Amino acid sequence: MLLKVLFSPLAESYRINGLPGAQPKDITAKILHSMNMQISTGPVSWGVLLKDTPNVPPYSLVLDQMKEAGYGGTELGPYGYLPFDIEKLKGEMDGRSLKLISAFVIISFLQGKEDETVYREALETVEVLAAMGCGHVVLSDTLFVDDNRARRAGRIRMEDSLSESDWDRAAQNINDFARLVHEQYGMKSVMHPHVGGFLETDFEIDAALQRTNPEIVGLCYDMAHIAYGGGDPVAVLDKWRDRTWYVHIKECDNLVRDEVLTREGDYFDGVESGVFPELGKGTIDWQGIAKILTAIDYQGWGTVEQDIIVEKGVDALACAKSNRAFLREELGW
Repeated sequence: MLLKVLFSPLAESYRINGLPGAQPKDITAKILHSMNMQISTGPVSWGVLLKDTPNVPPYSLVLDQMKEAGYGGTELGPYGYLPFDIEKLKGEMDGRSLKLISAFVIISFLQGKEDETVYREALETVEVLAAMGCGHVVLSDTLFVDDNRARRAGRIRMEDSLSESDWDRAAQNINDFARLVHEQYGMKSVMHPHVGGFLETDFEIDAALQRTNPEIVGLCYDMAHIAYGGGDPVAVLDKWRDRTWYVHIKECDNLVRDEVLTREGDYFDGVESGVFPELGKGTIDWQGIAKILTAIDYQGWGTVEQDIIVEKGVDALACAKSNRAFLREELGW
């Protein structure tokens, strides 16, 4: 991963102007936060990005290394990666003292159940989560299917977003899915902003949350994707603190992001370039985020993610250990 010097003029401008970023560590006081954040991770931190990602490590190795790195749980990963047979899955979890927390579930926000294969896979995943006692479904729009959105990831303008009528339709599809999940399985849905889908920017987060049912639809707060999308992670969390029901813990390096966007690179260019480094090695304002989570007495899970590409030779276990140590030593989580 690319590591950038946080004392550069650009990094300092992020700090002074209140843009997404962290103050240099030697002038940021370490404050340990006492809230009961439980820490999990997911297969994405071992390079299992999508269900068709090639050359991924076997799930048995990934689960072993999650346990070794000190995590208490995991998400399910892409459709079909971990076993869907409940007894087998329970055995894999119990044998390592891991808890299944949730899953990143994809539906087309615009098409809803009309995208039959994607919708069916989403519901099959929900059934697994329910059988494993999970409380939340992490709901994402389909990714990288719109050419313009995929090409302009991180550079989305208002004109690239959905129209008002399309947002109304998307919200209806999200509400319908969330209602089904809640009525049949007792779980709540949390929308995940993600670069490359139609829920990426801060104004798109506003549009989605303003239109969806606040009783059953919340926010999966992912500070890194918010930063990559051009938003201020601290401001978004502060604005939507009451709808933040689940947290993805992820680093973003805005210096790398700016380099990628300048050359008009896409999301995968960003991942290869190290836009999501180890925790504490980017520009996320961790103390600012932790203060708000402490203020709202967040008691849920925080799932550590670090998107990596296995062909690049990144040591996933070393990264996982480093990320876990950062949370424990810098934030007290």
